[in-house]
Amino acid sequence: MSKTRVLVVDDSALVRGLLAEIINRQPDMECVGAASDPLVAREMIRNLNPDVITLDIEMPRMDGIDFLSRLMRLRPMPVVMVSTLTERGAEVTLKALELGAVDFVAKPKIGVADGLRQLGDDITEKVRTAARAHVRKLVTPAPAVAGAPVRPIAGPVAVPSLGRLSTEKIIFLGASTGGTEATREVLTGLPADAPAVMITQHMPPGFTRSYAARLDGLCRIHVKEAVDGERILPGHAYIAPGGLHLSVERSGANYIARVQDGEPVNRHKPSVEVLFKSAARVVGPNALGIMLTGMGADGAKAMRELRDAGSYNLVQDEASCVVFGMPREAIAAGAAHEVLPLTRIAAALLDRLRSTSGLSMNRV
Repeated sequence: MSKTRVLVVDDSALVRGLLAEIINRQPDMECVGAASDPLVAREMIRNLNPDVITLDIEMPRMDGIDFLSRLMRLRPMPVVMVSTLTERGAEVTLKALELGAVDFVAKPKIGVADGLRQLGDDITEKVRTAARAHVRKLVTPAPAVAGAPVRPIAGPVAVPSLGRLSTEKIIFLGASTGGTEATREVLTGLPADAPAVMITQHMPPGFTRSYAARLDGLCRIHVKEAVDGERILPGHAYIAPGGLHLSVERSGANYIARVQDGEPVNRHKPSVEVLFKSAARVVGPNALGIMLTGMGADGAKAMRELRDAGSYNLVQDEASCVVFGMPREAIAAGAAHEVLPLTRIAAALLDRLRSTSGLSMNRV
């Protein structure tokens, strides 16, 4: 069996050595080189032809974001970012995912050596996932023609109002690897009065607040990190905080968010399984389920429970997924009503809402 060939790019000799050690301990992968900056990495890519790159963000001569942008335009390949766990690090990491990085590892600010060793299983799992990911070329806008009128940058395409239907339904969305951009695609297709959306995206602590803020600036609906006990309202999307489970509960005539600590479920915290199980139990036929790109099977069985409870479920198709694991398992479990390309999911969701009156509940 051929090994996954990994190139490590980091300005820290300590980190380069640790990542190489972690990678070389795996029987199915090898570190074929380590570069101290992107210019050295560029030559190593040409000479070594690695399968996956781990890439630091802050480096001399050229930062990781500039390098990633050029790489994904000229020679797209799987990249796992190695990001410092800070607010700025979170924002830059989200930019990297937007540019096409498959996933990221949150590098601790202190105790780097021990921290990276503890993250060894996580790092190697993400490298394996990246090696199998569908990586697409980054397309940049064509330069403007001289004399042509300048068009303003458009926001989300206008979507007709849904009216009262938005108070009768809740959308439940699960995603993992590749999901940050897939979720953005779905949410930007929703009108301002869309049903409430509850989201579990596999993310570590420290990143979901920046992620929610980024989406809030792009979407017509209001996007925020979920807070325990808050009322679930139409026109809002609630993202599970990194490291905590999100679920839904009924409180009188209202639905509320429950954000709690607990053991990982399917090795994840937050877990899609936790969110979807609560939706099946509490919301039932007023729920709509969406499963997007991601590695593994988290949420697949619970999505079937959601369908059995009366929900309508949409699953992303293989061709548009970065990683088809979670959608594949949901389909295998019989959870999907429709399997669609990512770009059609929001429209299909709205068509479903308009074509059915649903089961309403009284609201205060």
